Amino acid sequence: MQGEKLTYAFFTGILIGTLGGLIGLGGAEFRLPLLIGFFGFPALEAVILNKAMSLVVVASALPFRAGAVSWDLLADNWQIVINLLAGSLLGAWMGAGWATKLQSKGLYKIIATLLVVIAGVMISGHLVEGAGSPLLENSLQLALSGAAAGFAIGVVAALLGVAGGELLIPTLVILFGVDIKLAGSLSLAVSLPTMLVSFTRYSRDRSFSVLGANKPFLFIMAAGSLGGTWIGGRLLGVVSETVLIPMLVLLLLLSAFKVWKHQ
Repeated sequence: MQGEKLTYAFFTGILIGTLGGLIGLGGAEFRLPLLIGFFGFPALEAVILNKAMSLVVVASALPFRAGAVSWDLLADNWQIVINLLAGSLLGAWMGAGWATKLQSKGLYKIIATLLVVIAGVMISGHLVEGAGSPLLENSLQLALSGAAAGFAIGVVAALLGVAGGELLIPTLVILFGVDIKLAGSLSLAVSLPTMLVSFTRYSRDRSFSVLGANKPFLFIMAAGSLGGTWIGGRLLGVVSETVLIPMLVLLLLLSAFKVWKHQ
């Protein structure tokens, strides 16, 4: 049974890593319902395991996507990254602190609600993917809006154990007017330090011991995730968002239902 569980963990890592590498996400929104419903982890332990796997996906997806989105292009947009990080780092720290104080039943409901919200945000982001100019012309207003959006995303990412790309990508497209491919890589650049902050905050709670207690599971899923992000990076630009995003939204809504009903 243990060997079968590790096999499922490996192929789950490949599948979710591919989706994450292709779109520019940590893949946590797809992984979390499986950790809770299929693998049977309690809510907070699932969030922490999810955060660890998302770190693997985000850290590997950024270089794997470099063939389609160059490092020079990312460097040209460093101000956007700094703007969002100004809010997201604080939000991640505060959100992680709140998550460790919530009871599992309440956390299940929050997770399910946030999954539905994320689905809505992904739909809206897809509908405006052709945007090519910032939403606000005033640079100060744009900076303040970016920091506020970053804070909210940091809180959500920490509570849900996600990288935040599902919220960052629509924000980058709508608020800053960048194209969808660049938005995916910029979201990874923002997500990595944000996740490290919330991960550090979680490490102060005793629930963090779930990582040490599940090392084989963690390593096997991480290996699958690395393979998946490589595949996703290679597929970037091949799979149309007009096909992929509606499928992902449907999966989010189904996942939200499963987590909400979980006892």
